[in-house]
Amino acid sequence: QVHLVESGGGLVQAGGSLRLSCAASGRTITTYAMGWFRQAPGKEREFVSAISWSGGSTYYADSVKGRFTISRDNAKNTVYLQMNSLKPEDTAVYYCAAVEGALYITTVQATYSYDYWGQGTQVTVSS
Repeated sequence: QVHLVESGGGLVQAGGSLRLSCAASGRTITTYAMGWFRQAPGKEREFVSAISWSGGSTYYADSVKGRFTISRDNAKNTVYLQMNSLKPEDTAVYYCAAVEGALYITTVQATYSYDYWGQGTQVTVSS
């Protein structure tokens, strides 16, 4: 199994930037598709971004497209989420997720598509 640990969250002013990291252990992430989700208090967990095992395909929620960038460094066994132009509505706990093998386009945004999850890191954006 894969153990995922998120880091890099914190408090930032609107318009600022944060870089989240997801460090994996137990397995290399070379053969895993990776995703980022977020959950605000009282709301359902929602899709943010995903990246294929090869790194050749990336996916973004409409709400973050153009502001967030997902990337992976397999040598470091780490996935990143660079968040720019942050807005107060981006405030949430951000979770890293992983699934071995291909990530089907029809289910890329679904939580049930992923088998492994981190504990989350808090991102708070002040106005």
